[in-house]
Amino acid sequence: METSNKGSAPVSIFSVKPIVLSAPGRGEDLQVRVSAPAAGSDLPIIIFSHGFGLSLDSYGPLVDFWVAHGFVVVQPTHLDSKTLNLAPDDPRTPQIWQFRVEDMKRILDRLDLLEASVPGLGGRLDRGRIAAAGHSYGGQTAGMLLGARVLDAHGEPGEDMSDSRIKAGILFSATGKGGADLTPFAAENFPFMSPSFTDMSTPALVVAGDRDQSLLSTRGPDWFTDPYFLSPGGKSLLTLFGAEHTLGGISGYGVVETTDESPERVALIQRLTLAYLRSALELDDSSWPSAIKALEESAAPLGRIESK
Repeated sequence: METSNKGSAPVSIFSVKPIVLSAPGRGEDLQVRVSAPAAGSDLPIIIFSHGFGLSLDSYGPLVDFWVAHGFVVVQPTHLDSKTLNLAPDDPRTPQIWQFRVEDMKRILDRLDLLEASVPGLGGRLDRGRIAAAGHSYGGQTAGMLLGARVLDAHGEPGEDMSDSRIKAGILFSATGKGGADLTPFAAENFPFMSPSFTDMSTPALVVAGDRDQSLLSTRGPDWFTDPYFLSPGGKSLLTLFGAEHTLGGISGYGVVETTDESPERVALIQRLTLAYLRSALELDDSSWPSAIKALEESAAPLGRIESK
């Protein structure tokens, strides 16, 4: 595996797992994986929230690429992970969406410990450049760190769980608005899937597939574009043509849940998300405009980008 912290040629990478963070009140200590370039300094940080049932071992196609190009990526295993095997009637289940956000904040609170736990990482982190990313359930988790808030049964915004340490975000296949847009099953079992994006002010890239038909929504694939259209400015939307929920296979190498396997689409996502992060975290000014131009000028584009 490879990368460089200047975003050019890739360099060697390594991962350390599990690093265990004490988590009083969670019922389980928090296990995280830290992946880092073998070389380089002033490394920006991405905290990544996995989709429902997955774990710190997921999303290799994204994580390996980002790390190989100069980012440190920290991945928690949330309580809904199949690896933890919580019973359906576990009393924590209704609050897992909140525990997820707390997991991400705990990582930021314990960066000193994480840095000290990874041989060779000491003194190499750039704590002023932190992004949050997530896929599906993890997209909603990351969105809350950017300022999205869950609406209660009366349609009132709940707690503001945003975090000023997060400077940018990427939301992959993230939950759209709730209410009448949820199926009866989703409304009954996942009432937290009613986010308000009115206060999601942190810059973000929203990534959606135009063939991603959710069984939890009464709407079509446009449901996954809500985090872009319903939030304030400073956002971009990448719509991927022909993509379903795993967007061509971002959740792992050869995973069974990938229904639309496309190495070309995954490679495009890798390049565009790297370019976006480098721009949003002010690492360089040219990569994102250049990536947009290359997509627009492609003879057979795999997607389109719009910004506001």
